[in-house]
Amino acid sequence: MHQAPAPPKAVRRQHDREIVSLAVPAFGALVAEPLFLMADSAIVGHLGTPQLAGLAIASALLSTAVSVFVFLAYATTAAVARRVGAGDLKAAIRQGMDGIWLALLLGVAVVALTLPTAPWLVDVFGASDTAAPYAVTYLRISSLGIPAMLVVLAATGVLRGLQDTRTPLYVAIAGFAANGALNLGLVYGAGLGIAGSAWGTVIAQLGMAAAYLVVVIRGARRHGASLRPDAAGIRASAQAGAPLLIRTLSLRAVLMIATAVAARLGDADVAAHQIILSLWSLMAFALDAIAIAGQAIIGRYLGADDADGARQVCRRMVQWGALSGVVLGALLILARPLFVPLFTGDSAVQDALLPALLVVALSQPVSGVVFVLDGVLMGAGDGPYLAWAMLLTLIVFAPVALLVPVLGGGLTALWGAMALMMTVRLATLWFRARSGRWIVTGATR
Repeated sequence: MHQAPAPPKAVRRQHDREIVSLAVPAFGALVAEPLFLMADSAIVGHLGTPQLAGLAIASALLSTAVSVFVFLAYATTAAVARRVGAGDLKAAIRQGMDGIWLALLLGVAVVALTLPTAPWLVDVFGASDTAAPYAVTYLRISSLGIPAMLVVLAATGVLRGLQDTRTPLYVAIAGFAANGALNLGLVYGAGLGIAGSAWGTVIAQLGMAAAYLVVVIRGARRHGASLRPDAAGIRASAQAGAPLLIRTLSLRAVLMIATAVAARLGDADVAAHQIILSLWSLMAFALDAIAIAGQAIIGRYLGADDADGARQVCRRMVQWGALSGVVLGALLILARPLFVPLFTGDSAVQDALLPALLVVALSQPVSGVVFVLDGVLMGAGDGPYLAWAMLLTLIVFAPVALLVPVLGGGLTALWGAMALMMTVRLATLWFRARSGRWIVTGATR
């Protein structure tokens, strides 16, 4: 990164236009799902509290199962973008098909595990006797949509690699709008209750997967790419994704430890923690959209053997990340009097919330750079380094977070530990970016 000379203004403007054109639709696709999941909760919530509790437990299990496999999107984006940069669209789409076949195989395996173990999984999550039957019903039916959702992840990666983030946005909006309409019709119109919500979700997910496959298959036929499963290609996709799976599991472990520590601090602290976590996740969507643009653009530059171009766009994206973090942090502070009363009127929760929010706001510029560099290294196919870096971060974070209830400091200290976690991530990613070792050009890494 440091070897590249400062690009002229015309080049910077070109980079800016490309970043915006990819990041804005990506952000829309990212926020569509949680917004429509909130609508699902509102629909099921009117059935009763046990049904809503069952939905909450089943949704947590399902979202965990799907998010663990987010590497299907990340690894596919990087591999396809390299082929695009090399000018070989046929190989790019063939690479994408390998990722889609891997997604389908993994999805079938997850369904086979979930169906018989659903009651046990719900019990492990501590469902009450009244909520458990609804959770099991929702989990078993909705798990049938997991293969479709994993195909959606992989196909999204294909289109991002092809520098197309608009189609995923359109599919996300259409799919989750259909999900809302189906849920209303099946839950109330057909009188199916929570089972109707689950079936509505599955049907919408199958529709989204079908829409993606139509787009990818058309591209394959246009460029003469084979649609058949290729064992060697599927194995290569799995090998590329394995380090990113380790990275994702390590990151989820950080979030689980943080929630477990917050629960030990008391009801007011854990309530405030959930509010902050929801805000932190929303800001993460904005920063992740820039990272997604980074994955697609960096992969293309490296595939085109343009190392200097990759360095220059990396530098520009770091500037975007830092500036976005500053803006988000300032908005969090300035809008605090507006949104805090919307979340809670409890003075004890507000007292725990306000100083911790300040820590989160101040750490947003760090988060902005972390997300961007994460995307850059993913786009470069530097998965093994990302896995080791995230494991190191977990090793540093865990003891510090677990000491918070012992040493005191409450929720503010816990989010201080989260800021430390992001700072460690920044150090590891910045070191790698500065070293230039991530810059491996060519159609494959």
